[in-house]
Amino acid sequence: MNKKRGLFLTLEGVEGVGKSTNIEFITQYLEQRGIEFILTREPGGTHLAEKIRGLLLEVHDEPLTELSELLLVFAARAQHLERLIKPALEQGKWVVCDRFTDATFAYQGAGRGLDLAKISVLQSMVQGKLRPDLTIILDLDPAIGMQRAIHRGSLDRFEQEKQSFFERVRTAYLKIAAAEPQRCLVIDASKPLQDVKTDLLAALERGLAAIN
Repeated sequence: MNKKRGLFLTLEGVEGVGKSTNIEFITQYLEQRGIEFILTREPGGTHLAEKIRGLLLEVHDEPLTELSELLLVFAARAQHLERLIKPALEQGKWVVCDRFTDATFAYQGAGRGLDLAKISVLQSMVQGKLRPDLTIILDLDPAIGMQRAIHRGSLDRFEQEKQSFFERVRTAYLKIAAAEPQRCLVIDASKPLQDVKTDLLAALERGLAAIN
């Protein structure tokens, strides 16, 4: 008898929303329930995809064109999907991923101003019909998020963008959530951490109950 396909959970948000902290909370939630899962991230997740991540995040003497950035994102995603995400889901494992294609529509689409239709074509080409089952969007004023990011240390190529860039990214995330309310759950990440965790727990319970 074939094992039931695992669930695909993604976490999204602008810089400094606290994804790492909240992903740790999600993994504890799954461990407590005896759910087998893998934790991964985008861009990255496999050896080769992590190398592409380096190209995307590092500051280069030769500026990276917007289209090159988009294609690198999907190149990393194609490797990630075939080598890690799809096999895990087929084995019945849950996949918890720090960012996925919603980030591409938000960052490269809204942030960079690239044609959303072109991104959709690449999405279909690379992913087929595969989409996350549940997406948690941590929402935060980009000005607050960037202050948090600055306190973490040196900024990568994306974190060096202007605030207006991240405002467009945030708006795009909220539009995605409004368009797909059954998949996307928005959590106010400006609240104290314990309140965010409480909201996250409620979102997980509600979202997973709707899926199962």
